[in-house]
Amino acid sequence: MSEATAAGPPEGRPLSLWLATAGTTDYPELRGTVEVDVAIIGGGVAGLTAALALKRSGRSVAVLEAGRIGTGVTGHTTGKVTSLHRLAYTELLRSHGLPAARIYGLANQAAVEYIGAVVAAENISCGFRRVANYTFATDRDSLPQLQAEAGLAASLGLPSTFTADVPLPFAVAGAVRFDGQAQVHAVQYVQGLAGKVDGDGSFVLERTRALELREGTPVIVATENGTLRAQDVVVATNVPFGDNGRFEALCRPHRSYIVAAPVDAPPLDATFISADEPMRSLLTVRLNGVTFLLVGGEGHPAGEQADPAPRHASLARYARGRFGAGTVAYRWSTQDGLPLDGLPYVGPLTPESRHAFVITGLRKWGLTNGTAAALMLADLLNGTRNEWAALFDSNRAPSPATAAAGAPAVPAAQGPGANGTEEAAKADSPRRVAELGLGDGAVIETDGTSTACYRDPAGDMHAVSATCTHLGCTVGFNRGDRTWDCPCHGSRFDVDGRVIQGPATGNLPPRPIP
Repeated sequence: MSEATAAGPPEGRPLSLWLATAGTTDYPELRGTVEVDVAIIGGGVAGLTAALALKRSGRSVAVLEAGRIGTGVTGHTTGKVTSLHRLAYTELLRSHGLPAARIYGLANQAAVEYIGAVVAAENISCGFRRVANYTFATDRDSLPQLQAEAGLAASLGLPSTFTADVPLPFAVAGAVRFDGQAQVHAVQYVQGLAGKVDGDGSFVLERTRALELREGTPVIVATENGTLRAQDVVVATNVPFGDNGRFEALCRPHRSYIVAAPVDAPPLDATFISADEPMRSLLTVRLNGVTFLLVGGEGHPAGEQADPAPRHASLARYARGRFGAGTVAYRWSTQDGLPLDGLPYVGPLTPESRHAFVITGLRKWGLTNGTAAALMLADLLNGTRNEWAALFDSNRAPSPATAAAGAPAVPAAQGPGANGTEEAAKADSPRRVAELGLGDGAVIETDGTSTACYRDPAGDMHAVSATCTHLGCTVGFNRGDRTWDCPCHGSRFDVDGRVIQGPATGNLPPRPIP
């Protein structure tokens, strides 16, 4: 088992509270050829939950993680473990009907209990504690919505009540309350899962990016320095890999933001999300003798080249004004896939797949949806019936809601400038390398070539191609995270062009400084 070591900010980007306080792992890279029963691409909660469940059933597994365990979307979560997903049941009733709403709720509530059971059985130290979860409103006009959601959820067999007694330090009109929910240090949790997966013929392999997936007998997963051979493969990478772009038309990438600031109070025995707009997600946690308030929100489609600074500032003002919180200690952002029809996708990677499977579209509630999805796939691979699987089937026909929403917009013409990045840029955006300040980046056009240029705090220049390696859109600079982000499908790269998040699998190649 790998030992945790102190974590540092990756390439100068903001570090989440969870990553800053978890330490990190040091599992080996894949080198040579490894053969197992099941290959799992992605070392977050979905991949590692599936890996442990399959290992427990007697299958050998290998988990491939492009970075370190838990440093992807799982490491940038709020830490809520709950089946109360704002007003999800009213939405699902309207779009899919009562049976679908019931299955979704029971699957997520079972995931809450499963996480609690795994923490206890495997003795994982991850701050897991039981709390109530609330969807609250400060506006009395929202009360009918909350009362309807509470009643509907209760009728589905969920631990739901409506209440006007909400333990927040400001006036609240009412809330949906779910009892017996939880919160967790998500990075410590998945590190604990990884420790139980590795060994006895199973492997956890870090700093190993999957570059090619070839379905057959066996399935072949190719990486830079090795090959994984398996009977089956599970793709659990948030944005799917090897699906030929299938899920880009079914899920929209969405960014959201979180700040963590100290508060002079003990942690609340509850977590919260607002029904009002702008949406605010709230959680308190005590780490290293300090109580932190986490405030999330300010979300937007990933295609919008938004500056994180004002969004983080808005969350910080809320923390100060509502809770008297101190100076923000951590700020970060995350990116999730929102399925157009409101339900995650779990099952075959493509309609033709017999040995390749996928988990994606987790609706921004990945700790429970990802856990439930992993258990469905473990059952599928073991030939065990699962009562939830049909609802989440990745081969399901598009619902009327999906058809009405349509696919995410993709530029008709690919290549530099095709995605409208230039139109969205500020008029005073640097046009020449000499205009770049310390810590600033911009796409510089010279002789018809687009170069992504970044001047680091020491004054050194970094120059890479500005053309996303996925489908050729032009990236834009994210000043808050110091990343190059693609507005078409959500791929992200560090300042030296290395892939942070797919669907791109290839790095941005280096370019001469223009």
